[in-house]
This record gives sequence, structure tokens and C-alpha cells, in this order.
Amino acid sequence: MNYLRVQTIAVRVGAVALLVMGYHWYGWPGVAGAAGALVMWMLLQFTRMLQVLRRAANRPKGHVDSSVMLNARLHPGVSLMQVVALTRSLGELRSPANEQPEVFRWTDTGQSFVECEFLGGKLISWRLDRPTQALADTAP
Repeated sequence: MNYLRVQTIAVRVGAVALLVMGYHWYGWPGVAGAAGALVMWMLLQFTRMLQVLRRAANRPKGHVDSSVMLNARLHPGVSLMQVVALTRSLGELRSPANEQPEVFRWTDTGQSFVECEFLGGKLISWRLDRPTQALADTAP
């Protein structure tokens, strides 16, 4: 079973457990309080997503300030939304639309790029590619 499926089940079980505990401890007012907390959590997630997408909308698609720094900050399991928040740019889709795994690319001004592979919205692999001319120019 993949990580995304486990996370989805865990969130649903946690929500039901919160509602049941609210009823057990405080009756129907407890259920109302727990439901209010769940709605607030969902609104916070939605607001964060909108903020990330609003920032990304103001930048060129697939652009990152430094692909080397992005490469250093990535690790397996990071969500696509977290990578978009790091880059402040939507990635350039390199795989066929609506097919798993999805491959996105972010390129910096030196034509170095990071290509990330996402499965179910979670990062499974990535690679940094730096042009050989740029490396030769920086050598002493």
C-alpha cells in the first residue's frame, strides 16, 4: 500500500475519532466543536494552497532562482505543493498529461535544471542537470 493511500485513510480515521471523542466527552456540543475544528483545519489547508498558487502565478512557469539550492532542499516524500512553495513557480510538465508518475522540470537562469518525478503527488526521485559549459566557465 502506498504512502498516499495510508495518509488518506489516517486522516479519515482521525476525523471520525475526533468526532466520536467529542460525542463521548461532551455529547452533541462536542460533535459540533469537533466538526468546527475539522472545518477550520480544511480552511487553513485551502488558504495555504491558494497562497502558494498565487505566488506561483506571478512567476514564469518552470523557473527557479537556483536549481542547485532546490536540489539540496528536496527529499523523498515531499508533496508537489511543497515543491511549488519552495520554487514559487509551477513546474514545466515533462510527462504526458494525467499519467503517473508525473515529471516536472524547474530551470534556472544558467540553464541548470532539476527534474522531479512525482507519484500520487509525492516526490519519489529527482535529478540535477548542470550544463557542462557552465561548469567549465566557473573552473579556476
